[in-house]
Amino acid sequence: MIRNPSPGGNVIHSPDGDALFARSNLFLNWRTKKDTDMVLRFTLRQLEYLVAVGEYGSVTEAAERVNVSAPSVSAAVSQLEKEFGITLFVRRHAHGLSLTQAGRSFVDQARQILSEAAKLNALSNELTGQVRGPLHVACLVTFAQAVIPALRRAFSDTYPDVDFFQYERDQASILEGLRMARFDIALSYDLDIPADITFHELAVLPPYAVLQADHPLAGHREVTVEDLASHPMILLDLPHSSAYFLSLFRDAGLTPHIVERTRDMSVMRAMVANRFGYSIANIRPVSAYAPDGNKLVFVPLSGNLRPMRMGILAMGGASPALTVRRFIDFCGEKIGDMVMDLPASADAPREQKGSS
Repeated sequence: MIRNPSPGGNVIHSPDGDALFARSNLFLNWRTKKDTDMVLRFTLRQLEYLVAVGEYGSVTEAAERVNVSAPSVSAAVSQLEKEFGITLFVRRHAHGLSLTQAGRSFVDQARQILSEAAKLNALSNELTGQVRGPLHVACLVTFAQAVIPALRRAFSDTYPDVDFFQYERDQASILEGLRMARFDIALSYDLDIPADITFHELAVLPPYAVLQADHPLAGHREVTVEDLASHPMILLDLPHSSAYFLSLFRDAGLTPHIVERTRDMSVMRAMVANRFGYSIANIRPVSAYAPDGNKLVFVPLSGNLRPMRMGILAMGGASPALTVRRFIDFCGEKIGDMVMDLPASADAPREQKGSS
């Protein structure tokens, strides 16, 4: 039990073995002796809500991210403003919340406090050898639906004391989130990885063409970018990913005939299935049908094409906490099998492990 060092100091925290950050009953107290006593009292949970609102600019979106009700988030922010006597947000009807200058400083400081609290939790895990506490994992939106739900389920079953938080983002947002310590780790491709970010390869994913069932090239065992170039293309237009797809043509001295762009994988598949054009991807979905029920065909691309490499992104120069290390090891064991076992068509069932 830790006590305030001042005479008759208040109890600050009584450790009970649970993850420090996950508990909302921790109070930080500072007592300043001058003419009068001033006590500042707030919880780590309130700071978490404050940071979420500051990042999303919306109480509703922040509440969805931290998995609590919007009134709880709003009340926490109001309590902090009342406690400190400072307006942290400008509230604009229909335009969300904007941080004031003081609010930006408070959010930055709150983020640092949460980071330090997380370090205490990590230290506790190291000392006890227990895998527990919060784990914030970002995943590239391009393949999140095919990877993160099953991976999270398996990891959570193995380590039930870990509070797993997932985030689907594009590459630029993932890099920013790692630098801002919003994410502990991320699953993505090796697309323009900056020097301050490390990449640990998990799987190599060659490109393939996504075609409607009656496309002229649908019956081929493989196709080339030369075969595809003259056909209408639906480009999956995500930051970094789209540049990779276009580079496959550029390296061959070709320009694809792009008729539509979308940032949504499901929309891309539906557009292809409805004969608006073909597309290119690197992870086959489990189902060979578009969301509207129309059938798709997946044909490998041949030639000397650079594959995508899926792996783990983390901030360089830092020693990952025990929970993060266990997740990295877990991904190394599971990811390769997960992405390689996806069937090429609806008629090709998933292989059962251990079957002959």
